[in-house]
Amino acid sequence: MTETQTRRIDYSALADFRYEIRRFLNFSETAARAAGIEPHQHQALLAIKGLPARQIATVGVLAERLQIQHHSAVELTDRLQAKGLILRSRGQQDRREVVLQVTLRGERLLRALSLSHHAELQSAGPRLIAALESAIARERRRRSTSKDFPPASNALKRGKSNH
Repeated sequence: MTETQTRRIDYSALADFRYEIRRFLNFSETAARAAGIEPHQHQALLAIKGLPARQIATVGVLAERLQIQHHSAVELTDRLQAKGLILRSRGQQDRREVVLQVTLRGERLLRALSLSHHAELQSAGPRLIAALESAIARERRRRSTSKDFPPASNALKRGKSNH
């Protein structure tokens, strides 16, 4: 990276964005513990319940959604099942597959946590959005003046995409 490119990095904007993310995550971790579960357990319940309707909740899918190793997802589901928050069953088409389902108890807990998270996002959301916009604004300006990268907004106006 050249000295000119280094000067273009807005460390303050990136730091502010990371700070706002961390504030929300701290709220989330504290709320999960206050509800009697660990933050990863809350994240797992949300990941299982929040999957698109066409996707089956399996240990492998959970591992991917949480970005953890498969064996860690197995241990996490062991703890969730021991607390009565999920049920595990064998897949109907592939018996090797372990399918996960949130229990009624797990749904009640998740609902309470989700309501408090939604309320927190009402206040933290604008700060997160402002910090994100600030962090990406410099990159957008750089792209709009670069000959190598047309501005994203111009590409969208022309109806072209890179996909």
